[in-house]
Amino acid sequence: MPNGKVRFYDEEKGFGFIQGDDGQQVYLHNSVLPAGHEVVAGTRVEFSVAEGRRGPQALSVRVIDTPKLARRNRKSADEMAIIIEDLVKLLDGLGERLKHGQYPERQQARQVATMLRRVADDFDV
Repeated sequence: MPNGKVRFYDEEKGFGFIQGDDGQQVYLHNSVLPAGHEVVAGTRVEFSVAEGRRGPQALSVRVIDTPKLARRNRKSADEMAIIIEDLVKLLDGLGERLKHGQYPERQQARQVATMLRRVADDFDV
C-alpha cells in the first residue's frame, strides 16, 4: 500500500487530498478515515487507491503519524499541574477498585483512556 502526507483537509466539508510519496495526488473523503483519528495537513497515512469518478481516490486509510501540536497550543504548566492532580486522584480510585477485583465500567475506562492520551499529547510536543 502506498504512503503519503495529507496535503489539504477541510474537516467542515469532509474531504481533502493526499500527496503520495510517488507524487500522485489522491482524493481523500472523510468516510474512509479510521474512527477516532484527526487528520490535518502533514498527517502521514498509508492508503490504497481506487479509480473514482474524478480520478484516484483513497481507500482503507491508516494514520501512521500526526504532526506535533505547536508549542503555542500547549497548556500552561499551572493548568497541567491541576489536570495531573485530578488524573492521579481518578487513577487512585480505579486502583482501589481493581484491588477489590472490580474493573471499571466500559464507559469510564474509555474516558480514562481518552484523558491519558490527551495528557500524553500535551507532554509530547
